[in-house]
Amino acid sequence: MPRIVLHDYFRSSASYRVRIALNLKGLAYDQHPVSLVAGEQQSPEYKALNPQGFVPMVEIDGERVTQSLAIFDRLDALVEEPPFVPSDPPGRAHVLALALTVACDIHPLNNLRVLRYLKTELGQPQEAVDAWYRHWVVEGLAALEALAAPQAGTFLYGDQLSMADICLVPQLYNGRRFDVPMDAYPTLLRAEAATLALAPVEAAHPDRQETAQ
Repeated sequence: MPRIVLHDYFRSSASYRVRIALNLKGLAYDQHPVSLVAGEQQSPEYKALNPQGFVPMVEIDGERVTQSLAIFDRLDALVEEPPFVPSDPPGRAHVLALALTVACDIHPLNNLRVLRYLKTELGQPQEAVDAWYRHWVVEGLAALEALAAPQAGTFLYGDQLSMADICLVPQLYNGRRFDVPMDAYPTLLRAEAATLALAPVEAAHPDRQETAQ
């Protein structure tokens, strides 16, 4: 097996996704913590590795891969089981749409750099920043519930865990940190519970990381 280094921050949603993915594939990895609070992602040393200055990034025998969904795809090519997307084209497209609803439509509006910009550059009070966060999470989760429900089973797509579930779990974790109500999303909660019951997923939880602060 290759040597894998994960550059991550314990509470980053995208990093949490990648820890879940690595654990599900049974891949050992070394963690290199990058503190988003301390701004280490913007250091010259880190940006020389990842010009975006984002986490996560994985190094696979020196090959650098950024962006969580691209990392999922790379891990699928590295280890076949369990697959993160279905093999049938309609199922694959549906799972990708669910995952992208989280990764592209909900999460980017609510990550740390956006919240900091609202507060520092635009001078918004913390109450307004929190309201911004909750608004976009609620809107996104309502859409995700409606998209997933018709084809959901134990997980968001039937009874096979997929990258959609891997994206869901960190999003709900962070939503609860901002007091987003979850009762309106029974499909999402069912899939979350099934995913969290898996030992590799439990081990990826932010509170289980040695770097948790």
